[in-house]
Amino acid sequence: MNDRPIGVFDSGFGGLTVARALIDLLDDEDIVYVGDTGRYPYGPRPGDEVRRFAHEIAEHLVGVEDVKMIVAACNTASSVALDELRFDFDVPIVGVIEPGARAAVAATRNGEIGVIGTTGTIASGAYQRAVAAIHGVQRVHYAACPGFVEFVERGELDGDPVHVLAERLLSPLKEAGVDTLLLGCTHYPFLARTIADVMGRDVVLVSSAEETAFDVRAILESTGLGRRFASKGTHRFLSSGDPGWFVTMGSRLLGPELVAAESVVFGR
Repeated sequence: MNDRPIGVFDSGFGGLTVARALIDLLDDEDIVYVGDTGRYPYGPRPGDEVRRFAHEIAEHLVGVEDVKMIVAACNTASSVALDELRFDFDVPIVGVIEPGARAAVAATRNGEIGVIGTTGTIASGAYQRAVAAIHGVQRVHYAACPGFVEFVERGELDGDPVHVLAERLLSPLKEAGVDTLLLGCTHYPFLARTIADVMGRDVVLVSSAEETAFDVRAILESTGLGRRFASKGTHRFLSSGDPGWFVTMGSRLLGPELVAAESVVFGR
C-alpha cells in the first residue's frame, strides 16, 4: 500500500472534471493537479510540442512530487503522448481516451456515436482506434471543435457566441442522427448545457471523467497502490500560469477544494 499522491495534469482547467471524479470516488487519496495554463491550449499545437510538454509535466510529477500514478486528464496529450509516457516513466499512467470510448459504446441505443474533440485529438486518430477496438461498433462520426477550449478557459460557458459556434460545429453530427455524443476533451463538460441545447434532449452526452476515475480505482486495487490508512485526502493545485487566476476560475469549475494554487515553471 502506498501513501504517495496521484498526479493529474491537463493543459488548463478541463482536467478538473477528472479531478472532481477522483475526489468523489477516492476521497482518501492525495491528489496533485497540474494545470499548464501558461501554455494552453494544447489542441492546435503540433504533436511533438504536446509530447514535450507532457513529458516535462510527468517528469515534475514523478521527480518532484513523487506521485505513484499519473492521470493524463487531457485528451490531446493522451492522444499523442500516452505510449511514450508509459515507456519513459515507471509508474502507472492512465489516459482518458479508452475510458471515454467504452462509456460511449455502452450508452448508445441506435449505434450512431458522435465524438467531438480538439483539432489535435481528432487528427491523431486516437478515438478512431479506441472505438474501433471495441467489438460491434461501426458507425462513429467525428468533429473537431476549435474554439471550445478557449471559451472555457475564459470562463464563457454560455451566451450567444458559444451557442452560435456550437450550432455550426455540431450540425454534421445532428444530421448524422447520433444518439450519443462523447465529449472528447475534458474542457467540454463545462459547455454541456450549451451542447445539450444544440444537440437536443434525446442525445446522451458522455464524459470520460467518471470512467477514468473507475480505471484509476481498479489499478490502485490490483497493484496494491491504494493508501494504507483511510483518511481525508489532501488536494494540491499547481499552475504554470497565474495562480490567482487559476484559483478564481478553477474554484468555479471544481468546487470548494480549490482554495489555493502554487506556481510551477516548465521548459527551463
